[in-house]
Amino acid sequence: MESFLIKGGVPLRGTVEISGSKNAALPIMAATLLTSEPCVIRRVPDLSDTRFMAQILASLGAEVKFENGTLNIHARKIGTYADYELVRKMRGSICIMGPLLGRLRQARVSLPGGCIIGARPINLHLKGFAALGAKIQIAGGYIDATAKKLIGTPMFLGGRAGSTVLGTANVMMAATLADGVTVIESAACEPEVVDLAKFLNALGAKISGAGSPTITITGVKNLHGAEHEVIPDRIETATFMIAAAATNGEVAITGAQPDHLRAVIDKLTEAQVSVQRRGAKLLVRRKGRLKSVDVTTLPHSGFPTDVQAQMMALLTLAPGISIITERIFEARFMHVSELARLGADIEIEGPSAIVKGGRPLSGAPVMASDLRASAALVIAGLAAKGTTQVNRIYHLDRGYERMDEKLRKLGARIQRIEEKVQERG
Repeated sequence: MESFLIKGGVPLRGTVEISGSKNAALPIMAATLLTSEPCVIRRVPDLSDTRFMAQILASLGAEVKFENGTLNIHARKIGTYADYELVRKMRGSICIMGPLLGRLRQARVSLPGGCIIGARPINLHLKGFAALGAKIQIAGGYIDATAKKLIGTPMFLGGRAGSTVLGTANVMMAATLADGVTVIESAACEPEVVDLAKFLNALGAKISGAGSPTITITGVKNLHGAEHEVIPDRIETATFMIAAAATNGEVAITGAQPDHLRAVIDKLTEAQVSVQRRGAKLLVRRKGRLKSVDVTTLPHSGFPTDVQAQMMALLTLAPGISIITERIFEARFMHVSELARLGADIEIEGPSAIVKGGRPLSGAPVMASDLRASAALVIAGLAAKGTTQVNRIYHLDRGYERMDEKLRKLGARIQRIEEKVQERG
């Protein structure tokens, strides 16, 4: 395994370009299974997750070519069975189920894997499929879904933590080829859902309301091929914004979509971080001394749970007490103990983390537990004095394209090395 070796204390300066969104690309890749015609998807980030998805599509029979950020996919003839050995590698692979059910009226998909950040049930996905008329069986670690026909219907997809992004995407894809009209209430409003709807409409689907809590899908008989460019990754954008602030640097970010990050920009501004639009760029730097702020994660357009860990790393540097409350995933504080190894003072009380900020961080070996925790530890290592080794960066490689290269261009002293775990005393 590989790790990052970071010599901290260097302000980040320069320009960084944001890659395409992983969370948008994965369901869009899956959606190509809905048509027997060729599709071209541009600005696809080269990540382990997108390559896993390409392998899954190929295993189903699709022709897949991935070169220079462009995917050419032709699912002329496909099967209905997705093997555990591929699907187990990431939770996002469950989104192939909707397209398979929509096009073939049957699907057999292994229960998925991915990051361990608390319970992330797929019951709302299955509820939606059942509402469309599918029969669902779970046995031996596999989900079997079959339907003689899919019938559009109104449904409610709200859950304990609000709407479901992948569930909304999955049901929306299946409904494109159903008979009649499907109305999804309590639909996820995330930009990634909007991007998927845009791609589906380019295929010939009839979808309206994406980006609102009510999405209407009028079923069509067939879908055709299309070309599409994936939206920029808002989580990568937020991560580099926070890294600039944590190191007291000045970074220009290109290729981003600021409207997707209003809640993050609002909290950064409250924390005394300046985020300015300069033409097609975002210029990020501190206004002065960092200030403590309170943050609560919420479904879009609230503060994203995928930015919670990175924001926590920043707030360890802000004098005073910040309270971070996690409302989406109940076990998403696994990075707290590793931040503490760097000198952070954080206590967990129920769904909240109490961050007593302002103490200097010092380098130490740390272990990443999930994708966004990895990013938080990198940010903390960049801000810390001394050397930090972030182990298990395979998590990070799932969601950040060439992060170490991008950081080096901004002046960071960061190396990718073969993991040799240091003494954790």
